[in-house]
Amino acid sequence: MEKILYREGFTAEELPEEIKDRIMGVSYKENPYVKLSDLSYLRVRYYDFEHKVQSGELIVARKLAEEVLDIFYELFEGGYEIEKIKLVDEYDADDERSMADNNSSAFNYRVVADTNTISAHSYGRAIDINPLINPYIVGDKVMPANAVQYADREKSFEHKIDRTDLCYCIFKRHGWKWGGDWRNSKDYQHFYKEYNSPLKMVVRKLKSAIIR
Repeated sequence: MEKILYREGFTAEELPEEIKDRIMGVSYKENPYVKLSDLSYLRVRYYDFEHKVQSGELIVARKLAEEVLDIFYELFEGGYEIEKIKLVDEYDADDERSMADNNSSAFNYRVVADTNTISAHSYGRAIDINPLINPYIVGDKVMPANAVQYADREKSFEHKIDRTDLCYCIFKRHGWKWGGDWRNSKDYQHFYKEYNSPLKMVVRKLKSAIIR
């Protein structure tokens, strides 16, 4: 794809060589499901927690690049505050460290916490927003570990994502799903766009063959 200038400060392009070098062996691992050519590098503007304009970077699925630019432009136009937006490689692709620093990010080839399931982040189809304030909760476990004070979602605090939040409304309008709607766990930071990944299709074929 050619470099897309969506708005001033909002661009999408194929992964530049310097970005490939940054992520290889860190957030990107050799695998049979996701190629570097399946991904796009985005620059977006956002308001930080002091309401100052900043520039952030994201890697997302190439097919979602323009849609993600739409979403972040709408967040920016709405004055929505995000503390920071850096590639997870700034944290050696350590999800816990990135979340603990309240970093909003997208692509990271990894499994879902405490499972062997490949995360939607691996396909660049998930984005975590202000993850320290909007943690992942399963049972008594809170991730990141320093987010315990934000686990009680009945409390009122700034930058909390719920169904009245602008971020929730914008992502939902674009057809994304929210981890805060899950039944067995809650991932309040997590927005994702579903699709039939290659791995899912293989699993479904195997299940179908076993049933027959």
